[in-house]
Amino acid sequence: MAKQNIKKGDKVKVIAGNSRGKVATVVQVFPSEGKAVVEGVNKVKRHLKPTSSNPNGSIIEKEMPINVSNIMLVDSNEQVTRVGFRTNKDGKTERYSVKTGKAI
Repeated sequence: MAKQNIKKGDKVKVIAGNSRGKVATVVQVFPSEGKAVVEGVNKVKRHLKPTSSNPNGSIIEKEMPINVSNIMLVDSNEQVTRVGFRTNKDGKTERYSVKTGKAI
């Protein structure tokens, strides 16, 4: 399995799908599935059955995971960029912006 380019808290831009063009933050990442939940993107409505705590039931809107291939990282210059990996002087692996060369 390849290294995950997108992490929780990253600012991303949706490049495909109904929410194309939206810029938002990543709420949760599922590396094994290759998906991520992005704030305000891919919202669906779910019906909840009536329960003792919620006797009338309800309809809620929640965000569903979106494929990582449909989002790109937004760097500090507000540009979308690909993510690269390199080893810094301390021997640690770091992510960097391919467009600018700066560490993320």
